[in-house]
Amino acid sequence: MPSTRDIRRRIKSVKNTAQITKAMQLVAAAKMKKAQDQASHGRAYAEMLNKVLVNLKAHAEEGIHPFFAEGKGDKTLVLLIASDKGLCGALNTNLFKKLITSQIEGEVEYVTIGRKAVQAINRLRRTLVADFPIKDPAKFAEVRAVSRFIQEKYRTGEYKKVLVIFNNFINTVTVLPSVEQLLPVNPVTLGGKRDFGHEITPTAADSLEYKFEPSAQVVFETVLPQYVNDTVYQMVLESRASEHSSRMVAMKNATDNAKQMIKDLSLEYNKLRQAAITNELLEITTAKMALE
Repeated sequence: MPSTRDIRRRIKSVKNTAQITKAMQLVAAAKMKKAQDQASHGRAYAEMLNKVLVNLKAHAEEGIHPFFAEGKGDKTLVLLIASDKGLCGALNTNLFKKLITSQIEGEVEYVTIGRKAVQAINRLRRTLVADFPIKDPAKFAEVRAVSRFIQEKYRTGEYKKVLVIFNNFINTVTVLPSVEQLLPVNPVTLGGKRDFGHEITPTAADSLEYKFEPSAQVVFETVLPQYVNDTVYQMVLESRASEHSSRMVAMKNATDNAKQMIKDLSLEYNKLRQAAITNELLEITTAKMALE
């Protein structure tokens, strides 16, 4: 049975831990607000650009751009976006479960963003092509380097398609591990919303006419790389918003648990102290009665 001294030491240790988790909670809350604002502000543009290109894909001439067609190879390139740090609950664990359970046909190679992603690929003994460390907050110039690398790999024709596995931010307490097809151009869900499908209705398709200046080839060569850049950047923002939200919630739960533990230990300490005082009183009373 622990002594009162041991319980006092445990109470002091838990109080120190609670101070640390509280500070981490406040830091994560500040970062969370900025990350959520970034993700929400860019989501509308990314969704509209994706919607336009999905509709254009149905009317584009065959072979007009490689990003509209599957590659000739049988391999799949997967971009895995995870966090650099831990202490964010089950965020990365759920993401890696999604990676393992996803049925991806053929040979798969990986590009990673985040230290935890590299560690997971190494543990699973998967083929890692490249790793890109992205600082927090994520900058478009850094993410564009990842996107350009993916585009160059896809243009070689050895990859059939490009997938992205990331944490899709829904709200502060809900994060959805998602697998989205980046290339060839495909409908992408951001923030749990999808308001358009792979194809538009035949009646609408018959009435649509597109005019490209100077030419469709030049327009697609300019727009499609920018689309890939922006989509990858938006997915990184979704992942960062999910990370900071999960860390804030995890640290809040840790602080609440520490406070509850302090209450339980204080109750146990008071019980032991009361029992010790009662024993001392009994001993004094017994000694007095023996003397009489």
